[in-house]
Amino acid sequence: MENKIVIAETERLILRRYIKDDIQDLFEYLADEEVVKYEPYKPLTLEEVRENLDWRIGTDEMVAVELKDSRKMIGNVYVGKRDFEALEIGYVFNRTYWRHGYAAESCKALIEQAFLSGVHRIYAECDPENMSSWKLLEALGFQREALFRKNVYFWKNEVGKPIWKDTYVYAKLNDTIFAR
Repeated sequence: MENKIVIAETERLILRRYIKDDIQDLFEYLADEEVVKYEPYKPLTLEEVRENLDWRIGTDEMVAVELKDSRKMIGNVYVGKRDFEALEIGYVFNRTYWRHGYAAESCKALIEQAFLSGVHRIYAECDPENMSSWKLLEALGFQREALFRKNVYFWKNEVGKPIWKDTYVYAKLNDTIFAR
């Protein structure tokens, strides 16, 4: 059993660094077409997940979310460092654990920790069609700052033309009680 580097704990969750033993739990959700529907990648094979896990282990920007009671890793929160004391946040969770408040609980803990450490602004980008994602951001106190029209594409159609997508940008400022 590998040592787990814990970043934060909540009532129901352990937020930690990835370990090699996470391979099966990670494969479970990264291979699910519904889970990765709005991500810039298709469902991953076990070999692709193995390579992806190596990257996750080597970065401090990916936080594994584990259930305290069962020790099952059920998803992740991305917290990428950006210029001007900002972070970008994102999340992907195993579909079996959707609508139980785990994404909100884990994001809230990481946002609070970031603001206490002096981060000025946290932002997120999401597909306007991904209502669950932007509703979660709004519930966490993020404000919609922008709608970028047809600004990005992940895929091309059968004749090689980009399939353009819109993007919402949400942000939350450290002007709360956590501000220094």
